[in-house]
Amino acid sequence: MLNPREAVRTLPSYHPPLAGRSGLRLDFNENTEGCSPRVLERLRQLRPEQLASYPEREPGEATVAGFLRVATPELLLTNGVDEAIHLLCETYLEPGDEALIVVPTYSMYRIYVMAAGARVIAIPAGKDFEFPADELCKRITPRTRLIAVANPNNPTGTVAASVDLLRIARSAPDAAMLVDEAYFEFSGQSLLAARKELPNLFVARTFSKAYGLAGLRIGVLVGSAEQMRAVRRVSSPYNLNAVALACLPEALGDQTYIQQYVSEVRESRARLERALETLGIQFWGSHANFVLARVGAASSFVEHMRRRGILVRDRTSDHGCEGCVRITLGPRAHADRLLAALQETCEEIGIAQGAPRR
Repeated sequence: MLNPREAVRTLPSYHPPLAGRSGLRLDFNENTEGCSPRVLERLRQLRPEQLASYPEREPGEATVAGFLRVATPELLLTNGVDEAIHLLCETYLEPGDEALIVVPTYSMYRIYVMAAGARVIAIPAGKDFEFPADELCKRITPRTRLIAVANPNNPTGTVAASVDLLRIARSAPDAAMLVDEAYFEFSGQSLLAARKELPNLFVARTFSKAYGLAGLRIGVLVGSAEQMRAVRRVSSPYNLNAVALACLPEALGDQTYIQQYVSEVRESRARLERALETLGIQFWGSHANFVLARVGAASSFVEHMRRRGILVRDRTSDHGCEGCVRITLGPRAHADRLLAALQETCEEIGIAQGAPRR
């Protein structure tokens, strides 16, 4: 009988609740308004032969390299950041190796590590989800071959100090150090410039969040040219589709659109945090396009918000997130709808106003 590998048979399942998403989508950290109009215009211009041909990735990589101010050999375009994580696991992990993650964090780190047959070492975040840099350094061993850190972190929105991340990378020279900067545009903090001094450092970015291209699946992985040659060996030359590659230059070219959207999201984030403080709901200051808040009966809160046309994400199952929901932010008009529904829901389910809790 044909059986999958043991590592695959024991993988945890990850089933994001994507079905039936009717309403204002504040549950998956997507751009709630959509992509740049320039991207839509490019889509209208696509010719039939472009869809009938295998995609050519190199021109897109040269464009992104110029935008990020890195050398083209230091960069690989990927099918979202998910593929970047998967490729690092395939490149560097053997059965019996160890990978370090800080929990709570993005679920796919664990899944791709386990699929490679490696062992996940999960290190709990500190009080108020503080990044446990010292504890992480203590857990580095000769078996450590990958360290994955989302910065800002998902689902907490918290950030790790650059000096701590660099110290960790230096403490584990035989391990690939991935800093996942999927929410970079909302925080402004990056380790991209440190790649020259740390050959084991990799930085990932995505065009799914601020750029509104989640449906096209475009990410980018940056590292030393020598290490990226190894990663490229396990990547398909056709991993990005022709539509995504055609739209990418237009998305990058409309920085006015991106800057306006990010500015409004930051404003909306501040408005939500002020509202939560007034309501006496515990939350954690965020550097991303979402806020994590402890509302108590999270499933009831989610359902009441859904009835008002607002989708938010129950994160109770994440480590340390009991009773928490994650709320994505969008532009001002979407924040207006969110805050009105939040007030009504809190009144309806009995979340009383009280002393601010953070």
